[in-house]
Amino acid sequence: MLKKKNNSIATNRRAGYDYKIGDKFEAGIVLKGSEVKSLRNNRADISHAFISQENGEIYLKNSSIPQYLSSGILNHEVSRTRKLLFKKKEIKKMLGSINKRGTTLVPLRIYFTSKGFAKLLIAIGEGKKKYDKRQIKKEKEWKIQKKLI
Repeated sequence: MLKKKNNSIATNRRAGYDYKIGDKFEAGIVLKGSEVKSLRNNRADISHAFISQENGEIYLKNSSIPQYLSSGILNHEVSRTRKLLFKKKEIKKMLGSINKRGTTLVPLRIYFTSKGFAKLLIAIGEGKKKYDKRQIKKEKEWKIQKKLI
């Protein structure tokens, strides 16, 4: 059996454009059986997802995992709130760092580990200003023009 090098299921490509990415954390996700089957078919969307904190626990909200067609009546809700699994020490570190002004937790990608567990890569992101985004766009265009010459 050939293993894929890129075991990524869903990526949030917009995160790098909207945020300066800082520390990264890996979290387990509490999933139902039909959600895992759907993820194995590479069907998920986290482009509009966000992470919230409630009662000392961290949740992934507004992520979309489509229903698995063969599961019938035992299917799941498409965009339900999913609990993320962290150690208490990691939660304290994250919550301490996001209390700063302009920082938040950003989901980056969902993937499967070599053991078959679904994981979510999240990062502490600091929001970029509009002029930062324009400057980055100019630099990318300049590099492209340099390569053409």
